[in-house]
Amino acid sequence: MTETLESIAEAMVAPGKGILAADESSGTIKKRFDTINLESTESNRRDYREMLFRTEEAMKNHISGVILYDETIRQKAKDGTPLVDLIKQAGSIPGIKVDAGAKAMAGFPGELVTEGLDGLRERLAEYYDLGARFAKWRAVIDIADGIPTMGCIEANAEALARYAALCQEQKIVPIVEPEVLMDGAHTADRCFEVTEATLRTVFARLAAHRVKLEGTILKPNMVVSGKKCSTQASVQEVAEKTITVFKRTVPAAVPGIVFLSGGQSDEDATAHLNAMNAIGGLPWKLSFSYGRALQAAPLKAWSGKAENVAAAQRAFLHRARMNGLAALGQWKAELEKAA
Repeated sequence: MTETLESIAEAMVAPGKGILAADESSGTIKKRFDTINLESTESNRRDYREMLFRTEEAMKNHISGVILYDETIRQKAKDGTPLVDLIKQAGSIPGIKVDAGAKAMAGFPGELVTEGLDGLRERLAEYYDLGARFAKWRAVIDIADGIPTMGCIEANAEALARYAALCQEQKIVPIVEPEVLMDGAHTADRCFEVTEATLRTVFARLAAHRVKLEGTILKPNMVVSGKKCSTQASVQEVAEKTITVFKRTVPAAVPGIVFLSGGQSDEDATAHLNAMNAIGGLPWKLSFSYGRALQAAPLKAWSGKAENVAAAQRAFLHRARMNGLAALGQWKAELEKAA
């Protein structure tokens, strides 16, 4: 079967499967390792990720793709097998984070714009040769007094569109990730407004850059209340508001939407995804592309000790299975307690 952008995108949102975001930058993985008092060395980072990729049942049944970091896509497992090959052997698709991070936007206090377009075409060609078949670029939109501005939303949307066009030129499916942060004290309604404005702008820029939507995956935030907001939207409200925003802004040609967890608790991220799929009747598949919400439990269980590998793999399998069920609208809170 010939591999096309469409066939890769469809495989990324195969029923009951989602994406493992294992693309933490060196700084972020260090913070994660600090929580278990483990030094962030290249071999520790490799051992940790190898443990996840060798969790056979989780990878085969619930993980469609893995987003890697530049270091990881080049690493070999302890036995010399390239980590990319471990992912492929499990029937999962290797992907790569290609942005160079969100930096302060000149002239826009408190706002960020993602960098990394320079030299991207050449980097994508190399990543393709290393086995990557999809990529990820994250734009960060913060909500606070007077922000976001349209200037910030437009700058980030333009960068996302240029990135996506370059990916498709290199036969790589772009994950387009405009993340409206949940860090503030804003209400779910305010998140709704900002998410709507952001997605409208992003899809207008994707069209302007002739990005083929059938070969694109969207990775957005859910419409949730800010962490510091005194009233938190219920699971049902989050599901309904998020779907309403998407129906207004996301063309039906997009094969799938994979959510980021964005700082939600493991269970909230699963419950919200499940509630949306339970509503059903949607033109796109709704799944997950979680980092912390898939990894926090296994990381804690592992704590950097070889004797804890089996326990950590069980923890990872459990979270992957719960989210796989949520992607089908079949998750129940009781299943968490049973585990």
